Amino acid sequence: MYDLIIIGGGPAGLTATVYAIHKRLETLLITEDLGGKANYRMHIRGLEGYEAINGEEVVRKFQSQMEYLDFARLMDKAVAVEGLQTRAGLEVFQVTTESGASLVARALIVATGARPQMLNIPGERRLLGLGISYSAISHAPLFWGKDTAVVGNDALAMRAAAELATLANRVYLVAAEALPPHSPWLDKLASFDNVTILEGYTVVDVAGAPYLEAMIVAAPGGGQQEIAIKGLFVELGLIPNTGLVQELVALDPMGRIVVNCRGETSRPGIYAAGDVTNSYAEQVLIAVGDGAKTALSAYEYLLRRQQPARTRL
Repeated sequence: MYDLIIIGGGPAGLTATVYAIHKRLETLLITEDLGGKANYRMHIRGLEGYEAINGEEVVRKFQSQMEYLDFARLMDKAVAVEGLQTRAGLEVFQVTTESGASLVARALIVATGARPQMLNIPGERRLLGLGISYSAISHAPLFWGKDTAVVGNDALAMRAAAELATLANRVYLVAAEALPPHSPWLDKLASFDNVTILEGYTVVDVAGAPYLEAMIVAAPGGGQQEIAIKGLFVELGLIPNTGLVQELVALDPMGRIVVNCRGETSRPGIYAAGDVTNSYAEQVLIAVGDGAKTALSAYEYLLRRQQPARTRL
């Protein structure tokens, strides 16, 4: 039996694993890859190899440690998590993997991340990281002085458009549905003279090779238009990967794991870190901090469980 199993090898999971090992916990990281979203970088013509906001170097240090600690990692996909009771009445957690392994630990950290909602249009996957991004928070500074576009209808998309408007030459906000009429973000966008709102339009294709050069939008009344852009930000929200524990811990209305400031979930012994939680994540360095915090919290939890009960006089 392990002290701690960590599911997910992105920035949060890698950090948690290294911190747990340093605390001399019997730790196992279960993941399909090492690095997670840190493996994804934005490449811009003229800025090859440059990343304005970059937590990748930090993650790589943790990743390099894990690459030789093969005893502490299992390159596999976790497919089920179950709570079990020991003979002493303590709860432990069994993780089943795609290869059929069943592994048990006294505590669990879920760092399975989130996946972006995609447009599912031709060329989208080909131009991912070559002008198409799903995070203005991470990549907006790379598009200084360039023509850009944001896709989305809610506050997330309008916030991204407002952030880009302060540095980009032109920002197109492509909203398939009507924008909320009384939003402070809409008022903010109205203050910029370089923002064009395309309400009722949809992006149907993208063009460019090897970098993004244009988007093709369909007008509400019919017909299509090609608009030259260098950056396209798809801000439709993230889908948290919570399927493994959705019956074990509390989720918020968006399906994210609810955690407190220590990374604790509603179930003792289960912790969560990074984009899979309801904390303000999305940034690599925030996920790194979450991973360290949950490892330390799990360590304290395990220490408390190991303390013998005091005899009352």
